[in-house]
Amino acid sequence: MQDSHDGLCNRRIALELEYEGTDYSGFQWQLNAPSVQSEVERAIKELTGEGIRIRGASRTDAGAHAKGQMVDFLTHALYTTETFLKALNWHLPPTIRVREVWQTTPDFHSRKDALSRVYRYTVVNRQSAPAMLRGFSHWVREPLDVDRMREAAGSLVGVHDFSALAGPLPPDTSSIRTVYRWDIRREDEMVLIECEANGFLRHQIRRTNGLLMQIGLGRMNQDVIRGIVEGEIPALLNCTAVPAKGLCLMKVNYPDRSPKVEE
Repeated sequence: MQDSHDGLCNRRIALELEYEGTDYSGFQWQLNAPSVQSEVERAIKELTGEGIRIRGASRTDAGAHAKGQMVDFLTHALYTTETFLKALNWHLPPTIRVREVWQTTPDFHSRKDALSRVYRYTVVNRQSAPAMLRGFSHWVREPLDVDRMREAAGSLVGVHDFSALAGPLPPDTSSIRTVYRWDIRREDEMVLIECEANGFLRHQIRRTNGLLMQIGLGRMNQDVIRGIVEGEIPALLNCTAVPAKGLCLMKVNYPDRSPKVEE
């Protein structure tokens, strides 16, 4: 189909994106810095001729990756969803790919309608640094006590004020979030930390996982996380965020599993 700019058609399109974030300063558009958002908007303009601002479900950090980022935008273009998928992937760099396309309802909002976001952090836990996974994992040489980490992570589940586990917050931003799970498991030489919440604060996951690794190495007490989320410990001390390269947005969950398709 050909695209139209006659104003008679105003469709909302939703995209599920996969990207390697190594070369980007995060998902969100930034002045004078490469971002995933700017590349997707450039590809849409190449296809439709429209200067469109997309909305994303989650603002992934600089260097972080995504397997299931969701975005949406309005367009007058009449292309089929299959054409959108193929053509946008043609215009996008190889580090960004559209996995699926929907024409959704006009009121769909990729961020506000999301029930939860699922992130995974990958740790290679062995004596030698990884070669193949070096851009997608964090290397920890000393053995991690996964059972100890898992027990400590249990305190994260529930509705809490996570400001002490996050970076600086914009004014008037609530630091209350609902965490549904913070799972930790070992698969041979890898330790996988997977968390799901209705939303995450800036750097919350990376700072929390850094703390969990300190606990797993026996350098911090397991009760420190409980003390932080219950307000007994007012500030997080001596714990830096782990590198973003180990972090990946796996999935964004919606009430109907995917954006509601318009009839």
